[in-house]
Amino acid sequence: MSLMSKLLMSTVVATVALSANAQPDNKDLVNYIKSNIVKNPQVKVNGLTIIESKTDKNLPGWNILLTTMDLEFQGKEIHAPEMMFIKDGLITGSLVDLKTGESYRDNIKPTVKESYYDDKHLLFGNKDAKHKMIVFSDPQCPFCKETVPGILKAAKEHPKEIALYYYHLPLLRIHPVSDVLTRVMHVAQEEGKSDITEKIYSLKINPRETNTTKILEAVKKHTGYEVTAAQIDKKEVKDAIKADMDTAGKMMVSGTPTIYIDGEWDKKRDGYKKLIK
Repeated sequence: MSLMSKLLMSTVVATVALSANAQPDNKDLVNYIKSNIVKNPQVKVNGLTIIESKTDKNLPGWNILLTTMDLEFQGKEIHAPEMMFIKDGLITGSLVDLKTGESYRDNIKPTVKESYYDDKHLLFGNKDAKHKMIVFSDPQCPFCKETVPGILKAAKEHPKEIALYYYHLPLLRIHPVSDVLTRVMHVAQEEGKSDITEKIYSLKINPRETNTTKILEAVKKHTGYEVTAAQIDKKEVKDAIKADMDTAGKMMVSGTPTIYIDGEWDKKRDGYKKLIK
């Protein structure tokens, strides 16, 4: 069970009556969260931010709210994604297709904003390429290590076919070493050395390492790239990583790698292969 699950203890399906309006007000939604989603009394619910309201052709009459819960736990702010399905004054956190057994909660994602395809996140490929990809990743994530290098290689070798936009999402609770690594990758990209990102995916290092000097030495030995602690400790570097993580939150990204191709979620993470045939 994840830390977030322990904090929230969501019910599998929670349904409560709201006002008959198609769009309940924020107060109703916060009360729903307090009563049905956040079960841990140590977690304070400060509010709710609606990211997007949308519908689905397979769910006629249902309004789907993609939100972020603004929580506080032990003095720390937590912004946790939450999806809600609303119809006829009722609300539930999950709808399951009885025929397939699939949860709509697992398949509905926020709309990708055009602003996410900006020059500062373009890692490989031409920005006017035929296809646009967005990747949220952590270089120490085992699944990322298996998948992302192939995507990087494809975009690098087929710049007219793929424009690859890369967002850092370090999973610090699992491997805190990614805090330094992602900042190194950001600085390298700013210097026009995007190949360092590729090389760091093959770096073997203790995922619990937090000694900056040791991490930078390991990066230099493995990639040949030398960067100082002062460079990666700059406020603008830390702000850039935080901005990436905030974007992941707005996109309700819950794991890495999360990949989008031309605005559509690539659930199997291998859609890029079809773009370069």
